[in-house]
Parts: sequence; C-alpha cells; structure tokens
Amino acid sequence: MTRESWAHDNSHSKSGARMTTKFLRRQSTRREMLRNSAELAGGALFAQLFPASLLGAGVPDLQQQAAPAATDRLTAIRAQMGGVPIQSQPLAENLALLSGPGGNVVVLNGPDGKILVDTFLMPAWPKLKEKLSELGNAPVKIVIDTHWHFDHTDNNANLHATGATVLAHENTKARMAEPHDSALLGLTVPASPADALPQQTFTASQKLQANGESLMLQYFQPAHTDTDIYIHFQKANVIHMGDTFFNGFYPVIDAGTGGKIDGMIVAADKILPLADHNTKIVPGHGPLGNKSDLTKYRDMLVVARDRVRKLRTEGKSPAEIAASKLFADLDATWGKGFFTGDVFVQMVYSSL
Repeated sequence: MTRESWAHDNSHSKSGARMTTKFLRRQSTRREMLRNSAELAGGALFAQLFPASLLGAGVPDLQQQAAPAATDRLTAIRAQMGGVPIQSQPLAENLALLSGPGGNVVVLNGPDGKILVDTFLMPAWPKLKEKLSELGNAPVKIVIDTHWHFDHTDNNANLHATGATVLAHENTKARMAEPHDSALLGLTVPASPADALPQQTFTASQKLQANGESLMLQYFQPAHTDTDIYIHFQKANVIHMGDTFFNGFYPVIDAGTGGKIDGMIVAADKILPLADHNTKIVPGHGPLGNKSDLTKYRDMLVVARDRVRKLRTEGKSPAEIAASKLFADLDATWGKGFFTGDVFVQMVYSSL
C-alpha cells in the first residue's frame, strides 16, 4: 500500500526530532508526597499496568519480592506479565479488542493494512504477533500510541521493524526520549531507543482513512499524563480513551509527567457528547465500557477532586487527608482495583 492511500490531515502534523514539550520540574513537596504514596501502596501499584482481572495472579508475587533496584523492578514487571494470555473480542466487523499484558489494544483489520492502537508490554510480542496473524494476513501499517507509558509503547520498535509507522502526539515522542524516575511506582524508566520513538507526530488532531473506517485522533489537555489522545473509530462507533479512562476502579494520575485531575474530568467531558448508548468505549485498563460506565467514572472523579481540594485549601497535608479516610464511601465501588482511596487521595492532591 502506498503512502498516498492514506488520507492524512497533516495541518497539525510534525515529524522528525522536534520536541517542544517543556518537562515539569518536580517540587520537593511533591517528591515527599509521592514517597508517602509509595509507602502506602507498596507492590500493589505495580498492578496499575495490568487489567484488574490479573491482579490476583500477578501482584502477590511482586509484593513478596525484596525491594529491588528501580531498574530491576521494571524488568520484573515485564517478566512477570510475559506469560499473561491475550484475550480477543470483536468490536465491529473489522475491529477487535485485545486485552492482556499492558491494558487494551484495538486492531482495525483490512486490505489497506492493520492499524494498531497501543502495543502491550515487550514480552507479549510473540503472542501479539500470533493474535494479529489470526485476525488476517494484512501487515500492520500504522501503530498509534495513546500516551507515552511503556506498557502501551513497549512493542513500538518490534512493530516498526516489520514495516509499521508509529504515530503519536508530539509530547509522547518527547517523553519517551527522556528517562523518568517514578517515586510513586519505585521505577526508573530509561529513555526509549530511537527505533521505538514515533516516526510521525501531531499537535492537535489527525485524521486517517483506511479499511472503510474513518479515524479521528484528538489530543486531550494534560490528564493521565500530558501526552494523552483518544481515537474515535467513527463508523464502528468505538472510542479508545487510553489511560484517561480506567473502567471500574481508581485511575493512575501521573503528575510527574503532567497528569491533572481536572484534565481527567475534562477528558470524560469531551468523550461523553461523542457517545450514544451504543458506543463502545475502550479504557486503557479494565473491561470494555459504555457511556453509562464513563458517566459514573466522571462523577467519581468530580467528587474526589472537590473533596481533596476543599481540605487542601484548609491547609491539610496529603498524609492528613489520607488518614481521614476521605474516600471510604467510594472504596466499596472504586477501591477494588489497583489501589485504595488512601493512595488515590494523594494522587489527586499531587495533580491539583
């Protein structure tokens, strides 16, 4: 397939090495808050990378390990989840959802070549190749990263080596090109190799046409990170929200790379008018959702933000707010996933 067969809206597109993002400086108080969160969460925060259904299998083993070096923890996460099976379900005639080691991947299949949204963790590569082959013989032509985190971008280089072009927001390329230390997760994430970086980037939006489908890619304001986009498969009535949507449990808000609780709420507010009661909404983590699921999630975020903001305005520290069990009533519904409200309180505090 030639490049001309893709109908790109390149009015906002940028390629090459240009990186315009100015990385946030972390304040000492934020570092202290993150360390407190890490102490509360312990090994359970590793589970933020994986579907809630996998927690029972994956997290206990990690929790039992002695605290390894931050770089070793990253290796341990990848190795631990390498054997997780990939589950497949149809979303539309030529659209499939793959769930497994690193959240939710969507595949558009057809004679123009496959389009892949997100790529799982690195050890899943053999299983991912197998699943893609089962969906059809067409090669992967475009890979879309919803944001920079390694559980969504780990197989960029493998897919690029097969001939795919990786497409993402310009901030994703910038963040991937830099090393990151996460006090919250106890991880050091090195800069991605050059062949894993997106080959094409955009600033605000981009359109694609392929396999009878129209895709709209749109940048959110800083939300889960400052790199988040959504992908709207308009004909199929499917929207992939990346990690701006964790279906059924508290989300991760990565304040260290620009995440904002207000942006998480705005992200939901952007998607809800695009959805009807038949729209399938793909979260970054968790089961396939719908408009009702997203509405409940958005309402929880508003309650959480408003409660934390009020106490912060009164001069309460994040540790004091967490000790007050501010989200005790929310935990019954939202605290059964990656962590409880004690940790989420501090994430919200850091991202206000």
